[in-house]
Parts: sequence; C-alpha cells; structure tokens
Amino acid sequence: MSMSNTTENATLKMHLQGTDPSYRAGATQYLALFTDDPGETGSLAAEADYTGYARVALTKASAWTDNGSSFANAALVQFGQCTAGTNALTHFAVVDTASGAVNQMISGALSATLNVTAGIQPQFAAGDLTVTAD
Repeated sequence: MSMSNTTENATLKMHLQGTDPSYRAGATQYLALFTDDPGETGSLAAEADYTGYARVALTKASAWTDNGSSFANAALVQFGQCTAGTNALTHFAVVDTASGAVNQMISGALSATLNVTAGIQPQFAAGDLTVTAD
C-alpha cells in the first residue's frame, strides 16, 4: 500500500498547518482498478479500460472497517461486468472523482492478478482489499 504524494503532502499540511485537503469533506470516494501500479504520483495511464468498467462509489462513513493497524473494505465491492476487451488487473486506488483526473489518496496491490475478459465482473468480498500505513 502506498499513499500518493498528494496525500502525503495533504497529511503534513493537515497536521502541521491545520489545513484540510479539499477532498476530505466529501462523503464519497471512488475505487479504481489498474493493470499496473499507479505509483505515488497517481498516474491514470494504467487504469482499467475494458468495456463496462467504471470506478465504484464508496461512502466514506461505511466503506472501510478499522482493524486497528489496517483498514479493509467493509462490504462486497462490484465493478461493471466486462462486455468487451481484456485487462489483467493488479492494483487498486482510492480516488476522489468518478471519472477523469483525480486526487489519488491511496493505492495498493491486489492479492493476485485478476484477469478480466468478456462476461467477468470484478468483485471483492468484504475484507479482500486492505490498506495499512506505517
């Protein structure tokens, strides 16, 4: 798991200057899938692009379970079913917009590559996606 450069800087500003990042106030965040690590710069170059893909909206107040030293998705997360194209998905990221340019907060690797082809609907059971900070 990695915090983006944007999040690292926003966290320092929040703790040291009392300035909240603009994306913190929103009640919704979005989960995105990638075919490669989006890295700390939050590159969208490798975001999933199969037909039927869209970022999934998550309600901040209920989307993640606090496990003490980590957080995990609190419920089943389902992406759109693939109707055409293929992707070998390896990473996920939490971002602040439903589409287009983003502030990426956190990214991480999936536990295994998820090969998506026509008829496959990527989904993650509660607890499948974990986020830690150290």
